[in-house]
Amino acid sequence: MDIQPVNWEAIPWEPVREGVERKVYSGEGATLSLARLHPGAAPKPHAHPHEQVVYILDGDIEYHVEGAVTRLTRGGLMVVPPNQRHHFVVTGDTPVLNLDVFTPRRD
Repeated sequence: MDIQPVNWEAIPWEPVREGVERKVYSGEGATLSLARLHPGAAPKPHAHPHEQVVYILDGDIEYHVEGAVTRLTRGGLMVVPPNQRHHFVVTGDTPVLNLDVFTPRRD
């Protein structure tokens, strides 16, 4: 096995759409994604075949999953099951730092 360490701080922020930026790192079985979600970012409902573990590092957010709404703040955790339509709404005045783990790995 060839282990190659990566400095998370050296990974550049990638713009996704207005108000959403992310950093992504993948292993063979999972993907780690850090998103910076700005107030007013337009939610984009979507679904994917991956389980998504959500961890909020900072900020206030609502996750909408198949009609259910879960409010998360710093330290909040939840799981979005595979193939469930979901989106977020930033509810505070500051950006949200959202760390996600996706399994299986995302391309």
